[in-house]
Amino acid sequence: MSRTATHATPGTLVPAAALLQDIVNALPGPVLCLDPDDVIRFANTAAESFFNASAAVLEQRGLPHVVPADSPLLGLIREARLQDGSYSEHAVELALIGGQRLVADIVVSPLPDQPGWLLLMLQSRSIAMMIDRQLTHQGAARSVVGVAAMLAHEIKNPLSGIRGAAQLLEDGADEGGRELTQLICSEVDRIRALVDRMETFTDTRPLERTPENIHQILGHVRRIAQTGFARTLTIRERYDPSLPPVLANRDKLVQVLLNLVKNAAEAAGDDGEIILTTAYRHGVRVALRGSTRRISLPLEICVIDSGPGAPPELADHLFEPFVSSKQNGSGLGLALAAKIIGDHGGVIEYARQADPPRTVFRILLPVASELA
Repeated sequence: MSRTATHATPGTLVPAAALLQDIVNALPGPVLCLDPDDVIRFANTAAESFFNASAAVLEQRGLPHVVPADSPLLGLIREARLQDGSYSEHAVELALIGGQRLVADIVVSPLPDQPGWLLLMLQSRSIAMMIDRQLTHQGAARSVVGVAAMLAHEIKNPLSGIRGAAQLLEDGADEGGRELTQLICSEVDRIRALVDRMETFTDTRPLERTPENIHQILGHVRRIAQTGFARTLTIRERYDPSLPPVLANRDKLVQVLLNLVKNAAEAAGDDGEIILTTAYRHGVRVALRGSTRRISLPLEICVIDSGPGAPPELADHLFEPFVSSKQNGSGLGLALAAKIIGDHGGVIEYARQADPPRTVFRILLPVASELA
């Protein structure tokens, strides 16, 4: 089969085979057709995007070119052949050669009147799941706004009084008393700093954004990291140099990326590795908040580290306020990151890569022209 589309002039009939081919190419989900030797004989347009390979490459090199040898996708194909019937699995996690991980529903079905031929259909769930999680993160972040406003009013003023009283007591105290009053001041300052961080959530004004080069922002973040908290680590860059600009608030993006890189450095340890990547991804579209307009999110920025990752019980809650895997963490850093990325019209997610073991924080953002 050929993937070339057929266009008919008005008033003419399109041959049934060509019309069927055009219909399959228009489907949003990946569709592959395999012969009895598992050679790909057809790949629609969505399959090209899904596997990040052209139909010609897929047909020539086959699935082993895009998925590892132990991929569950290949296992499902084998099961379908053994059962000689349709076989389906839902929410299958797929690792693609190149490091990308996806979750998809998979259906493998024999072709009628074509012994040994299989039709493979996939429906990616990663995008929908990512967006659902992002909406949850944004809702959780917004829920902190009221709490932060209350804390600012009800706690910060009494804190000032407590600190002032401790300083007065320190003047006439002995050495043991001064140690206690200094402890009081230190703890008051710590609480005030926590409340100040929470107040960031109360700022609901629209961000001032301009077209920015994401690689210049990442370069700035890397320089800060390597001269400070990440000076003993290896930081690698894998960038797509052709990326268009993002419409962003530079300071806010620096804040988010610096927080992610700092977390990565702490997780990876002194001799660990951090990888910063960028890529252009097609096919992710979401509706803007408060609008019926849909935008694409093709700009991908990843912060990858060699650390152990978050505990499984926390993995789905990392972007919620007060959730932290650190012993003394406040649990506000990632919640604030989710709010800032959401304010940019983007999404952020956490994932764990199996081979090699890596922790991935992935940000998807729109290009500047999408929001201009």
